[in-house]
Amino acid sequence: MQAFVFLFPQLNFSAPKEEAYFKMLGPDDLPVAGTKENKSRFKDKEKKSRLSLLLTRSGSHENVNPEKKSVAKSSTIPPEEALKWSDSFEDLLSHSGGLETFTEFLRTEFSEENIEFWLACEDYKKTSSESKLISKAKQMYAVYIDKSAPKEVNIDYATKMAIQKDVLKPSRACFDVAQSKVYSLMKKDCYPRFLSSDIYLRITKRKAPGTMFRRRSRSCVFSDRGEAAEDSAWL
Repeated sequence: MQAFVFLFPQLNFSAPKEEAYFKMLGPDDLPVAGTKENKSRFKDKEKKSRLSLLLTRSGSHENVNPEKKSVAKSSTIPPEEALKWSDSFEDLLSHSGGLETFTEFLRTEFSEENIEFWLACEDYKKTSSESKLISKAKQMYAVYIDKSAPKEVNIDYATKMAIQKDVLKPSRACFDVAQSKVYSLMKKDCYPRFLSSDIYLRITKRKAPGTMFRRRSRSCVFSDRGEAAEDSAWL
């Protein structure tokens, strides 16, 4: 049985009407795809696609449209409320708007898997059913921990191996070490950048450092007497 593939290249509107806009290929024109390497790559790709679909169905933050829900929600947050997020990382995550805005920021850095994993761990620890605990542990390992995970978080090898062992008979503390490491990474690395990001400055209605004197500025030098003297050099 012969298989045919129809390819539709970009339309050329200047071409005659009689010209066909497709090409019919037979089996001999198709690339050979029967090697072990190709099959292995296809299986890995198929596995990641299934896991991503599973994560989306489970109610992940990936279901949130960053250009609609996040922006619409952040626009209703009072600037004085958003300013409180700079007090501590804990205050930021405890506020629903802060959590959503921080997630939006992480998407711009392509690192939203960190907050998604942290939230998944919080939900995991609240699971009461043992059967659900096992299924959730396996899902979280496949999505966030495994080397071929579609949303692999950045944790050390020893922690990964410990989870791989514990996930066979998971406890509610199975992901605690990994969660703590991801939390620390977000707090020390992502949180400071968030506070100086355009997303946060827009909500708090503040200007980025240095923008107030962008047109001209004077540098100050301090004399030995502690008095500030202006340098006459213009920037």
